[in-house]
Amino acid sequence: MRLLVNWILSALAVWIVAHLISGISVTGFKAALVAALVIGFINATIGAVLKILTFPLTILTLGLFWVVINALMLELASALLAPSFQVHGFLAAFIGAILISLVNVILRWLVRPPRENQ
Repeated sequence: MRLLVNWILSALAVWIVAHLISGISVTGFKAALVAALVIGFINATIGAVLKILTFPLTILTLGLFWVVINALMLELASALLAPSFQVHGFLAAFIGAILISLVNVILRWLVRPPRENQ
């Protein structure tokens, strides 16, 4: 159940960011669901390998290079899913990667179950 909720929240984040940034477009929420699935798959496979290979550079940049890797993963997802999900340019992908992460954090914070007082 948690996996399904996370997938829907990621799709909602993609859909929101597509409406906020003019360089990212998605044709509808169904396309956002597919885009979130593909972005997650790409990040879990290729993105993980790239993050391991570029770990020294990530340490040197204090973690900021991971945003560049996430932007490249957005560009790859755009190439695979065009025309339903498109990212126009690296700047849009860079800003989109940051905003998708932030919106995802906010959405997950909003729907998390309340903790019981212990």
